[in-house]
Amino acid sequence: MQPAVPVGTAGFFVYFIVNKKFSRDINAVLKSIVIVTISVLKLGSVEPAYQEYLEYTTVERGTVGTGLSEVWNTPSMTGRKYVLMQPASEADVYIRFVENAPVQGYAPLATLGWNATELLVTDPDALAASFADTPFEVVGPPADLWDAPNAPRAMQVIGPGDEVLYLTRNGDFATYTDVDRLFIMVLGGNSLDSLSDFYGEKLGLLLDKPLQLPVPFMAGAQGVAADTLYPLRVAILSKDYLLELDEYPDTVPQRPVQAGYLPPGTAMVSFEVADLDALDVDWRSTPQPVNEFPYNGRRVGVTIGPAGEWLELIETPVIVADPAG
Repeated sequence: MQPAVPVGTAGFFVYFIVNKKFSRDINAVLKSIVIVTISVLKLGSVEPAYQEYLEYTTVERGTVGTGLSEVWNTPSMTGRKYVLMQPASEADVYIRFVENAPVQGYAPLATLGWNATELLVTDPDALAASFADTPFEVVGPPADLWDAPNAPRAMQVIGPGDEVLYLTRNGDFATYTDVDRLFIMVLGGNSLDSLSDFYGEKLGLLLDKPLQLPVPFMAGAQGVAADTLYPLRVAILSKDYLLELDEYPDTVPQRPVQAGYLPPGTAMVSFEVADLDALDVDWRSTPQPVNEFPYNGRRVGVTIGPAGEWLELIETPVIVADPAG
């Protein structure tokens, strides 16, 4: 069955089918998503909007410390202001907005890397109506992912910091508040094979079969025909978190990043892993403990994926229960 309308959450359509037949454990290196970090020019343009319209709460604010900027290998980020925000459901997954310098040549959806954060919501249509005359611009109106009763329904918006959000209702995921936690990160690269090798072979995520779909709002941002077919597939971390891997046209460039700074836009995604020393990756800097919340003294390292995307990996050893009690 194909989606009735082309929308940007094609990965969600695939997962719906996978979830119905999925039975074995996932032995992924990436265990869960903890933080998505988004670069903005001014916190004052995003924090109040997320509080008022998405009911997110600020749980931490401060400036980037020397230790964290050393882990990131971004000395120019030291002292930059940030806020850490959490959904009203109090799910332990956060959006971190960090003030960053403007970068010429960056526009939403128009470069490779992390490009969208997908949140669970209860009513996309009500949200779309509530976004009139707000800092959230609807670029993909609410639509069912395919023609069936209780089909997932999704919309896409560009937020006040030029960040891209997909807002999705789906009965297969528990959603406790009108706007709940992130559950999918959308990644774009020039080669689906390269993305698949990195996330499937190197990091052990379960990959669903590739498919091709048009994504008109993305095509518009990338200057290609609206009916362009995008090869994509889903990578499954767990029953709660997914990645959507998209192959972009060859004309889409690498994201420009200023030396010493985080990337612009959706800058980085933070994942829990069991053992940093077991990973065969190149680190931007030697992993080290970070005391700030939500790291809480855990070791942290940053690596870069095949599309130039930054992954922050937080060492969280798996505790195995003693069967003898």
